[in-house]
Amino acid sequence: MTTTITPDASVVGDGTSARSRSAHRWRRARWPLGLLALVVLAGLLTALPAPQTSTVTLAPDNPADLGGRATAQILGQQGVDVRYVRRLAQVESLAGPGSTVLVVGDYLLEAEQVEALGATGADLVLVDAGWALSLLTDAITAGGSASGEPEVRTAQCDDPDAVAAGRITARGELLATGAGAVVCFPGPESQRGGAYAVVESDGRRIAALADVSPLTNQYLADEGNAALVLRALGRHERLVWYIPSLDDAMAGGEEAGTDTSAVLPPVVPILGLQLLLVVAVAALWRGRRLGRLVTEPMPVVVRAGETTRGRGRLYRRARSYGHAAAALRAGTAARSAARLGLPRSAPAPLVVDAVARATGRRSADVEALLYGPPPTDDRGLAQLARDLDHLESEVHRP
Repeated sequence: MTTTITPDASVVGDGTSARSRSAHRWRRARWPLGLLALVVLAGLLTALPAPQTSTVTLAPDNPADLGGRATAQILGQQGVDVRYVRRLAQVESLAGPGSTVLVVGDYLLEAEQVEALGATGADLVLVDAGWALSLLTDAITAGGSASGEPEVRTAQCDDPDAVAAGRITARGELLATGAGAVVCFPGPESQRGGAYAVVESDGRRIAALADVSPLTNQYLADEGNAALVLRALGRHERLVWYIPSLDDAMAGGEEAGTDTSAVLPPVVPILGLQLLLVVAVAALWRGRRLGRLVTEPMPVVVRAGETTRGRGRLYRRARSYGHAAAALRAGTAARSAARLGLPRSAPAPLVVDAVARATGRRSADVEALLYGPPPTDDRGLAQLARDLDHLESEVHRP
């Protein structure tokens, strides 16, 4: 009887075979190869193009009802170079005479930033930015908050853009307080104000809309909204679409110089993510299990109400007004966000915007209540608690 030995099964002088040596090499190399594969996969994922949509209100890449993607696309088709930015330094580098800057909201802006916007020399179109408007010109001021459902309004003025639009759907009110200002689209009960105002100041045009509705995807096609918006934003070949963000640097670049992300190469975040992934995998690989969790009965049962009162007494004894105020604000923000259908991970600007729309208050007032400075005495803490209670009672699903 003849036995055939295959090459993989041949035994060499050390007592091993090709198959056993291959298996041994695989056992030694599988973890490094696995880590290398994860790093390569992470690199491929980070190299993929970023999503071209967002959920930011009135952003030009937001296709939802409250987004401004339709407006941006139509302007682009008409030859307007639309630049979407979230930082003031980008506005200063892109805007100038012969261009238009659209400013959406002002509750995240400071006075220095508004002055920097005015120093660009570009035409300005401000949407839902009442107090910033009062800093840029003395001829127009906000006359009321944009609350309730948008209503159809007629131009009733001689501004060419407003006359071309005829009628728009909007809310809110702007007032003319100086010479040269033109206010259009008054409300049904308004005698002096309107939803749209424009004034020529220092050789440039400043226009304002009291409400974001005409620019949104939901209402752009209604009435003459598109005519007014496209004429106001498409006057120049370049439009800088500026929506302030929480991490926006101070005007003048004082803090921009200390931003390390501005001097680091673009590949650094990718490498950092890959390194973090390697460390996490190595920790899982080399970590040791601690065994099953062991539960034991508590010696006493402490009611939730007693725990809350005890913590409150500790805060009062330590005069920790900041911690107490933070707990009250966090609870109000969480309950209001849940009532408005927002997730627990919703960012602060989204919560502020949603609560402002639901209550009819100004965004700046809502932000001051939910994220303002802490009180410094018992009276201030009690007043904050009452104000938060009133704010939460006014929240209703829009």
